[in-house]
Amino acid sequence: MGRASDQGRYALCMSALAYFLTWTTYGTWLRSDPRGSVVDENRRGFAYAEPDHDLVAADIKRMRGDAVLLSPEMRGMTHSTINSVCVHRGWPLHAVNARSNHVHAVLTSTISAERTLADLKAWATRRMREAGLVGMNDRVWTTHGSTRHIFDRESLARAVDYVVRHQDMKGER
Repeated sequence: MGRASDQGRYALCMSALAYFLTWTTYGTWLRSDPRGSVVDENRRGFAYAEPDHDLVAADIKRMRGDAVLLSPEMRGMTHSTINSVCVHRGWPLHAVNARSNHVHAVLTSTISAERTLADLKAWATRRMREAGLVGMNDRVWTTHGSTRHIFDRESLARAVDYVVRHQDMKGER
């Protein structure tokens, strides 16, 4: 990547009030899933990909392990790890909700949304491995996730409300 794109990413990071991060557990929400998915080609516009059962079947065939559902203990570990990382780094955590097949976190960070997401996933995985909740070579998360930038207080309030109050069982396995 060139210097101009790095500077643009830095400016976007510095102007964001917070990030709304979402990621899924391995194998539970595949590309073109009928519940909705965002693919690389449409990530910027947050449009959903059309359901494609053949693509989902191909992804299932390519999986290198079982799909991962977070147990209540794994969910608690993920939640407390995200909280600990935010406290340690001085990042305000506005909301977090670890579900059986995905995680939402709304926080203010001093680094890019992509790096923040990667760090939270890595620390949660590390803590679950240390606790013996997942194997040393098991994949826990899908690659990447959603990294939405929040620029105003109204959008921040809506994101927090969604994470805290609107996470029912719909879409979970």
